[in-house]
Amino acid sequence: MSQSNLQRSMPSVTLLDLSDARFDNRFVRELPGDPETRNVPRQVRNAGYTRVSPTPVRSPRLLAWADAVGEILGIARPASPVSPAVEVLAGNRILSSMQPYAARYGGHQFGHWAGQLGDGRAITLGELISPNGKRYELQLKGAGKTPYSRTADGRAVLRSSVREFLCSEAMHSLGVPTTRALSLVATGEPVIRDMFYDGHPEAEPGAIVCRVSPSFLRFGNFEILAAQKEPELLRQLADFVIGEHFPELASSYRAPEVYAKWFEEVCRRTGILIAHWMRVGFVHGVMNTDNMSILGLTIDYGPYGWLEGFDLHWTPNTTDAQGRRYCYGNQPKIAQWNLTRLAGALTPLIEDDAALEHGLAVFGETFNNTWSGMLAAKLGLASLEHSDDDSLLSDLFETLQQVETDMTLFFRCLMNIPLNPISGDRAATSHAPESLESVDQMNDHGLVELFRPAFYDASQAFSHAHLTRLAGWLRRYITRLRQEGEPEDLRYHRMSRANPKYVLRNYLAQQAIEALERGDDSVIIRLMEVLKHPYDEQPEQEDLAARRPEWARNKPGCSALSCSS
Repeated sequence: MSQSNLQRSMPSVTLLDLSDARFDNRFVRELPGDPETRNVPRQVRNAGYTRVSPTPVRSPRLLAWADAVGEILGIARPASPVSPAVEVLAGNRILSSMQPYAARYGGHQFGHWAGQLGDGRAITLGELISPNGKRYELQLKGAGKTPYSRTADGRAVLRSSVREFLCSEAMHSLGVPTTRALSLVATGEPVIRDMFYDGHPEAEPGAIVCRVSPSFLRFGNFEILAAQKEPELLRQLADFVIGEHFPELASSYRAPEVYAKWFEEVCRRTGILIAHWMRVGFVHGVMNTDNMSILGLTIDYGPYGWLEGFDLHWTPNTTDAQGRRYCYGNQPKIAQWNLTRLAGALTPLIEDDAALEHGLAVFGETFNNTWSGMLAAKLGLASLEHSDDDSLLSDLFETLQQVETDMTLFFRCLMNIPLNPISGDRAATSHAPESLESVDQMNDHGLVELFRPAFYDASQAFSHAHLTRLAGWLRRYITRLRQEGEPEDLRYHRMSRANPKYVLRNYLAQQAIEALERGDDSVIIRLMEVLKHPYDEQPEQEDLAARRPEWARNKPGCSALSCSS
């Protein structure tokens, strides 16, 4: 269901001021907490969380608000940038109904077990029950130290907070399963960060994002319990998650069968999630097991990036520049590796290896089927079952990597190859030739010219070798489309729903960050509005759909990023 349809389906309600809201705390009630109350870095045992309050900040001020998320929660936009609600969103005010905590978890980072990690700078305030009866956790990222902070300060800088706020909402509008973001608040305090770990730390403005999700539990919450040999708590956590977030399984199966079915469902959701990432060209950048949601949501927006020049080996994470473990093309393989680590953690509950292997097979099958269907839609095809489709795809991916070609723009240009004369609304928004005959009569140069907006180096793109190769592929593609025999409008509509025109390119986020640092919120407001409708043409916003400008190629924040906040 689209965002607009979701909002229309919700009953008309009076939105509350956040400072008047009542929170629930089911997670805290039903799972054992850390009996130690000292907020100092330490190892925690036999607990799912530690009770801890945010550290107040100097002068919180609201920078951005997501109205759609507020409406889902039944919460009104704060009356002013410095209202009591903003004090709550900054962690300066804890409501009487809140029982804030930091979750305990571990994880495999870059393929190696890292031991205890936990919420080092994120503090969950509690759970709101929305007007439609659903339960959502509200979590402040950058809210200060917790016992899981290790040597860090628990804070977040403005640049990482803007990126998380914007991308959470952009991904939702793209139809990608994701956590959400309610607010972005400046703290009025500097944060010291060495952005590229090169020995040059600098003071940067601090900020806090209020993240929203049915749950922030991740694979690592289960891994730490297995690693520390806490089987009863492992079972208790699994029972809580199944009862709260997979109730259909709890009512249909008996243990241990229910745990196997639950793992299978986690695998299925993860397969769908990764297919969506691949579809829109999103690269998470740090797919450690502690960054994998047990609900199959995109979680923890750190050094992510959007595939601009199509490159299966591209990673946005400078920490991953050598090994490229988390590059675009590796994401399905890494997801399965992570699920295998989760399977290992769940063996005390699921002793049948065949059941765990079946779950992992479900991931592979789900991803392959979902990705195949999405690729077909991106190409305007009903399916990829033709005998030559595998070679058509492999040749396309190989051709796209020969010359730096923008993935998003290439597929939008592909939409505008008409098989029949165009008219009406389609003609008004299409950049394609006006008749079928003009396409059939085009020479190779004319056909490839349709894709000029997607090329970062036109001289390479129109070299004889590349021009001949791409034009040859395009003629095969046109022949394949005609074999389908479907109406042109159906193909165009299918492609327009699978291929976004607007994505949160890193340089666009960087422009919003720099503007906010100057006190200008117009850039982030404009981006938020445009990214609500990523598949629509929006002719007045064409500059936001253009390929990355050359000045942004190597500029910090516009290309690769580090894990540092």
